[in-house]
Amino acid sequence: MDFRVIPAGDRAVTTTEWLTSRHAFSFGDHYDPSNTHFGVLLVNNDEIVAPGEGFVTHPHRESEIVTWVTSGSLVHQDSQGHSGIVYPGLAQRMSAGTGIEHSERNDRWAHRAQAGVAPVRYVQMWVMPDEPGLAPSYDQRDVDDELTPGRLVAIASGDPARDSAIRIANRSATLYAARFAAGSSVDLPAARHTHLFVTRGTLDLAGTRLDEGDAVRAGDLGGEPLTARTDAEVLIWSMDRDLRDLMS
Repeated sequence: MDFRVIPAGDRAVTTTEWLTSRHAFSFGDHYDPSNTHFGVLLVNNDEIVAPGEGFVTHPHRESEIVTWVTSGSLVHQDSQGHSGIVYPGLAQRMSAGTGIEHSERNDRWAHRAQAGVAPVRYVQMWVMPDEPGLAPSYDQRDVDDELTPGRLVAIASGDPARDSAIRIANRSATLYAARFAAGSSVDLPAARHTHLFVTRGTLDLAGTRLDEGDAVRAGDLGGEPLTARTDAEVLIWSMDRDLRDLMS
């Protein structure tokens, strides 16, 4: 098995008065030419935003942006007229395409009892689309009821042979989410490139302990059991191409 663990403490961190953002890859002021992507995954940011704060309107182009909230709620608004609240169990995708502007804020909008009264934590992930020049678009879907312990759920995919909650414009990439009760396990899907990120809890993979915030980058996995030591949640990108394949 070919895999490498990236401990949570090894991630570059951006901090402001209202934001803590931990980066899997080069991002913003943190540039490392040896760490710009894995497979077709360009960004895997673990963000914590204080109540009443957030990212003001800003532009994106040519990225498939998937957001997964782990606690709290996040308000989305964009220049295409989409708006909504992203909360745990809801998968959100924004295709930036030829250009879109959006904002993301931990605002005091009413959604469930706890919306906006505590920090929001979410993972934002960017993948490269298969082709440039697509029209911007948006989608979201609540998959909370499907996330029964010990089951992999395809929450975003462009693979024509793979059903998923939301679709992305990259046919070689699928994002899975799984929630675990302590002692439960799932088998990893087969892929040329696998990026695994632990959002909560502690798990074991091939005798290696993985804690919250740890990541795994692996090649040619498939069928290996991922077992929870505690209640846990994990996000898994299965990718059959590398960024260089798209650029060639």
